[in-house]
Amino acid sequence: MRDTYCGTLRKDDVARTVTLAGWVFRRRDHGGLIFADLRDVTGIVQIVFSPEIAKEAHDRAGDIRGEYVLKVTGSVRKRPVETENLNIPTGEIEVYVSDFEVLNTCKVLPFQLDDEDMNEAVRLKYRYLDMRRPEMQRIFIERSKAYKITRDYLTSQGFYEIETPLLTRSTPEGARDFIVPSRLNPSMFYALPQSPQLFKQLLMMSGFEKYFQIARCFRDEDLRADRQPEFTQIDIEMSFVTREDVIEVNEGLIITLYEALKGKKPPEVPFPRMTFADAMDKYGSDKPDLRFGLTITDLTPVFLNTELGVFKKTIESGGSVKALVLKGRTLSRKDLDVAVDTAKELGSGGLIWIRKDADGLQSPIVKFLNDEEKSQMISRLGVEPGDVVFIMADKPQKVSDLMGRFRLYLGEKYGLIDKSLDKFLWVIDFPLLEYNEEEKRYVARHHPFTSPKERLLGFDGDYEAILANAYDLVFNGVELGGGSIRNHRTEDQAEMFRLLNIKEDEAADKFGFLLEALEMGAPPHGGIAFGFDRIIMMFLGLSSIRDVIAFPKTQKGSCLLTGAPSRVAHRQLTELKIRTIVD
Repeated sequence: MRDTYCGTLRKDDVARTVTLAGWVFRRRDHGGLIFADLRDVTGIVQIVFSPEIAKEAHDRAGDIRGEYVLKVTGSVRKRPVETENLNIPTGEIEVYVSDFEVLNTCKVLPFQLDDEDMNEAVRLKYRYLDMRRPEMQRIFIERSKAYKITRDYLTSQGFYEIETPLLTRSTPEGARDFIVPSRLNPSMFYALPQSPQLFKQLLMMSGFEKYFQIARCFRDEDLRADRQPEFTQIDIEMSFVTREDVIEVNEGLIITLYEALKGKKPPEVPFPRMTFADAMDKYGSDKPDLRFGLTITDLTPVFLNTELGVFKKTIESGGSVKALVLKGRTLSRKDLDVAVDTAKELGSGGLIWIRKDADGLQSPIVKFLNDEEKSQMISRLGVEPGDVVFIMADKPQKVSDLMGRFRLYLGEKYGLIDKSLDKFLWVIDFPLLEYNEEEKRYVARHHPFTSPKERLLGFDGDYEAILANAYDLVFNGVELGGGSIRNHRTEDQAEMFRLLNIKEDEAADKFGFLLEALEMGAPPHGGIAFGFDRIIMMFLGLSSIRDVIAFPKTQKGSCLLTGAPSRVAHRQLTELKIRTIVD
């Protein structure tokens, strides 16, 4: 229907006769001349209806409105001097219309496409209109480019793209599954995959050695700005590899995507590394944001013999005392009260502040500290006039987590984060297991197929001291992906199940097919999975993952466009032999 796209015209096209097709973005009637901006997926060009060029077309142009769909034929001309629009690529030319056809009209829109402050619920209800906007189309064009870059890079590295099932079985040790009833097998259910984890390991046992998939995954969990119930991940598995092999290949992939989407090279290559223990000690997070300092200091040794009740009680019960120093801010009492309230909102039992000014240390607790404690604290923290020390005391893991989140609060509140920087980080040497208070048992920190750094046959020691052969990639304080080297020997996988208190019969029931495959010549293997949506969001500088998913769900898991989830006909439930419980 056309021979040229709107956004591709330039001054070299002057005198060409072109046929365009697109939407009317804006229309302006200047008496003798009628101007309109015609838009397609490549951009916008100004078209002109002149009675001197085509009177009949000019007369009919009075009826066109915003978002009418037009087919236009006309001649490309250079815009008159001082009327150019250098803010758009086509701003030096315009198209004088000789004829046009209205392909479709448009009723009054629920919002204007150039409205930057429209309600998100309205945007999602009319997502097809929201996605007509040039800024939204740019996101999905970049996303499409990222798909191709991923495939080109991995195939150049010898990987094979293989699809795995979307209808599989429910397995434990993960988030909550979405389940699908089977009509052909009454009272039986499929589960939608949370990841292709077991299948990609089976592909290694099938001998393919290098697999990848841009995979759809599903998790029935509470949502937030960077989480959706259905999402896309770059799923990768490799045979005959060490941790270093996996990191090297995948760092190359992320560098390639970063350069394509950000238009520049990463600031530091190879990416730095940090152990989980160091990350928690210094930043209180296994995904630390390194764009600002403000590291955490352990003050427990300073207060081993303290008489201050809250510190003494915490330390005697095996807890820790940790501190952050906000340099040179000279906070007011109101600022300090807000900080205390914020710490409580984060879950802290309390926050102690100590401010240093010209007269010395100021705080409600200073009178309970002896001179040695004050001297050691000042020395360890490097406290100077104008600084404020924030201290929390609790169980070691809890206080690290609380201080990590409080650190981020201070970073945002006081503008400490240099948002012009980008910081990548590999976090390594995670704990293999972590204690789940609700279940009163140890669970896998990543998943039960992760291998330990050292073999554990017959292990009977400190579970929390076992390190995993696992690794996460962090970008500006956000986890982009993670993976591990897997257990490839049957006895090692059985030992992992024993540590997790998964009985042999349960393991055979849930994972029997994998355990059997391990007995049939499984190679050493490992891999990683990256959140594709999250990569696009972070590299394009967006704040919500919903902006990079074409038809996303709300935080309640609903689709405002289609009305999903919805009730189904009684006949469908009868076929599935399902009866619902109505409150």
